[in-house]
Amino acid sequence: MVVFHWVTLLTFPGTAQLLIRSGPGMAGVVAFGLSAIIELLGEPFWVLAQAHLFVRLKVIAESLSVVSKCILTVILVVLYPQWGLYIFSLAQLLYVSVLVMCYVIYFVMFLGSPEATKKSFPVVRMKALLPSLVEDETFVNWKEARLTWSFFQQSFLKQILTEGERYVMTFLNVLNFGDQGVYDIVNNLGSLVARFIFLPIEESFYVFFAKVLERGKKVKDQKQDDVAMAANVLELLLKLVLLIGLTITVFGYAYSQLALDIYGGSMLSAGAGPDLLRCYSLYVLFLAINGVTECFTFALMCKEEVDRYNFVMLALSFTFLFISYFLTHWHGSIGFILANCFNMGIRIAHSIHCIYDYFKESTYRPLTGLLPSPFLVLVYIISGVTTGFSEVFFCCDKGWMARLIHISMGALCFAATIVTVFCTETKLIHFVRSQFLSQYMKKGT
Repeated sequence: MVVFHWVTLLTFPGTAQLLIRSGPGMAGVVAFGLSAIIELLGEPFWVLAQAHLFVRLKVIAESLSVVSKCILTVILVVLYPQWGLYIFSLAQLLYVSVLVMCYVIYFVMFLGSPEATKKSFPVVRMKALLPSLVEDETFVNWKEARLTWSFFQQSFLKQILTEGERYVMTFLNVLNFGDQGVYDIVNNLGSLVARFIFLPIEESFYVFFAKVLERGKKVKDQKQDDVAMAANVLELLLKLVLLIGLTITVFGYAYSQLALDIYGGSMLSAGAGPDLLRCYSLYVLFLAINGVTECFTFALMCKEEVDRYNFVMLALSFTFLFISYFLTHWHGSIGFILANCFNMGIRIAHSIHCIYDYFKESTYRPLTGLLPSPFLVLVYIISGVTTGFSEVFFCCDKGWMARLIHISMGALCFAATIVTVFCTETKLIHFVRSQFLSQYMKKGT
């Protein structure tokens, strides 16, 4: 977590250099480092909540921290715009402080309560979460240390694969600052779906698969009821994220220019911004599939498999950086997104290969979740063509009435797509109702 925040400073071209060279900016660097340390202190609570499926705690804690951060940022920007980078440093400190306090307060109240006793919760006191020496055990558990080192290597390599284009952008200066700014805006807009939809799904079901299936065991050595459950959930999850990704890709192509025009005016919608966001809409589809396939694959990997995968990630990291550099020279900032698509495609292929090998000795074929019904595919094609022509004729310099017509065409096509999903993917609809909607209904009652 600490490494992540320091790396974040380097992902924005010139930001780290500006902070370090300027006297007052050094306080911003220190603030971000301090926020990383505070967040790291709350990591044991986060891991404990994840392992025991405290989903409501996670949602409330992250929601409160994000809302607090946004409110403080807005207030300081309006009242003290001259503070500049101090605003974002203070907002980050508030974010991690609220996040950690939510977890600490919850576990202070939960540990030792009748509910914890009823659930046979393994931790009884807050003191047990602090570092301590255990009698009759070595100072370092070398088996766990080696596994931790393997996951650290994997996290480092995934950081390169996830943010590698920013390092190329920063240190090789392949784009001017204007193009870098547009790229950052489009990247932040496009990644909202991944952050708020795909990431929670990936994190939650990684814990599910890790609990249902035993790590490092073949399918024939697992409990067959658990295998059947995991295969069914994986198939439906793949179908769910595939349809979400396809919907974003199809409708994102025709509405990227309108979205950027509404968000930032002609400054964003007149240049390379719309093409960037269109490409990012395709990239979202790759992100959707990769998140679920990798979360299942990682839930099954033992230490030796993690080490082997690290070698694959290392080779892929160098390939990705190489391709990012040359695609950017060929097609500007769009080359970064194309390189990311290539990177995700290779990772998806690897995960699909692992899933296929795992289930080939059984009767279950969860990868069929990546095959939507032909009629639904036809509806997507018709929707894409219709909204594409609508964009040509009605968007975006023909007045608000033309824009409303364009939006109405998209709404009709989207409604037709949703109705088709309800008619053709009944098993998926039942899964969504039972796994997601029922939880909110229970909370409401």
